[in-house]
Amino acid sequence: MTTMLHAAQLLAQPATAENNPVLNIAIFGAFVAVTMVIVFRASRNNKSAADYYAGGRSFSGTQNGFAISGDYLSAASFLGIVGAIAVNGYDGFLYSIGFLVAWLVALLLVAELMRNTGKFTMADVLSFRLRQRPVRMAAAISTLAVCFFYLLAQMAGAGGLVSLLLGIDSQVGQSVVVAVVGALMILYVLVGGMKGTTWVQIIKAVLLIGGAFAMTAWVLAINGFSLGSVLEGAVATSTSTPPEAILAPGLQYGALPIDFVSLALALVLGTAGLPHVLMRFYTVPTAKEARKSVVWAIWLIGIFYLFTLVLGYGAAALVGPEAIAAAPGGVNSAAPLLANALGGPVLLGFISAVAFATILAVVAGLAITASASFAHDIYNSVIKKGKADQAEEMKVARRTVVVIGVVAIVGGIGVQGQNIAFLVALAFAVAASANLPTIVYSLYWRGFTTRGAVWSMYGGLASCVLLIVFSPVFSGNETAMLGAGVDFAIFPLKNPGIISIPLGFLLGWLGSITESRKEDPELAAEMEVRSLTGHGAEGAVAH
Repeated sequence: MTTMLHAAQLLAQPATAENNPVLNIAIFGAFVAVTMVIVFRASRNNKSAADYYAGGRSFSGTQNGFAISGDYLSAASFLGIVGAIAVNGYDGFLYSIGFLVAWLVALLLVAELMRNTGKFTMADVLSFRLRQRPVRMAAAISTLAVCFFYLLAQMAGAGGLVSLLLGIDSQVGQSVVVAVVGALMILYVLVGGMKGTTWVQIIKAVLLIGGAFAMTAWVLAINGFSLGSVLEGAVATSTSTPPEAILAPGLQYGALPIDFVSLALALVLGTAGLPHVLMRFYTVPTAKEARKSVVWAIWLIGIFYLFTLVLGYGAAALVGPEAIAAAPGGVNSAAPLLANALGGPVLLGFISAVAFATILAVVAGLAITASASFAHDIYNSVIKKGKADQAEEMKVARRTVVVIGVVAIVGGIGVQGQNIAFLVALAFAVAASANLPTIVYSLYWRGFTTRGAVWSMYGGLASCVLLIVFSPVFSGNETAMLGAGVDFAIFPLKNPGIISIPLGFLLGWLGSITESRKEDPELAAEMEVRSLTGHGAEGAVAH
């Protein structure tokens, strides 16, 4: 069986030369054209803020489950995790486990209660029984920070993917690609709003899970449907010492196990604080449908992450970690290279188009979340004190999309070559540190106060970002964002979750117990009733 794998690997090597840029662009262009037609059709019904932000609350639980999986299964899930498994084996698969287990936290703690209590954004829930302006401002800033980190990861994936497809090795060429993706993202959101974005995410989820299933079946078929044979092939091409280390824990995190614990905390707790995922709960008509959508999402996401195990080790066996690391796009090129090894340029073109669809769908969801947060929470609630009409608010939201797109393009150019699963883990750390403590306290603790919310969000956000800046992620080594030439890394861990997440909870508690001005007990009781029953969920949330 190992001989068969070596033969397949030899056949796979010239496949990169067969790469057909025209075919790749044609497949991707077809996807963009079809989804753009759907977006234009969906945009006809965008008459109100509820249509633009929440898709008119017209999606069923099943549809929203597919859309959530389309929103959640980002370039990190497909390109980043497959690459991480191909290079680091077992330690790479830990990303899949963390991302999946996180959904149980989201389902049990926040999904139904968020849907019942909020209206358009996460801040609607957090400010329900607290003072509107300071809490909304803090929540909006936190939302924008999480979206920014997440957008960086998607843009990095876009640049690496197209450089692989078109053979573009220059920084300028990759930068142009990132700019094109950013422009398409802006167009999707400006035209389609949440309704158009949701349909793009549903289509993308079907294509991504279907494509991953086909590749998984193909890898298993050429190995006699034996996962053991796939693992043998991965060991045979492994560059680790000993080669079997790719099947055991510790290849990536063995030197500093606490770094893994920190990463695991961020992954498991981060999902329940991701604003673009939380916003999806508002697109369904009832709390029951919100619950149903999360159950669908767990099944779809869980199945997909099982596929990544086979695809990652399959890429290691059929392509080899050295070839993956040397390819344009680096670690993120494992899945496309595996597609090329299996089915040549046609499968490579299809899988790459799916990966592009993945990036476009996720960045569109992030952009609409960030724009809604700025327009609804900062512009209307803070600057205009709730007096802006819906048309004015939506106009500001659309302008914000353009600004976010430009910022994402500039940031995406700056992080080319970074592992995108790793970049997304940083976004999860920010979400778990700044958002989750405030969400949990708001939903479950009547003694929570405005000071607690503000301290928790700003403190969690600031500590997380500062620790990232002074960590090995940012400087001091070859893979750092600033390279090895600059070194001010004084925090040893690559993910700050183990420090910043408990700190966010601590500051929320400390701020609440030290504030003499307690919140209105009637509002606290009303929020509890609404969160549990959904009564009055369609009404205004400002008090």
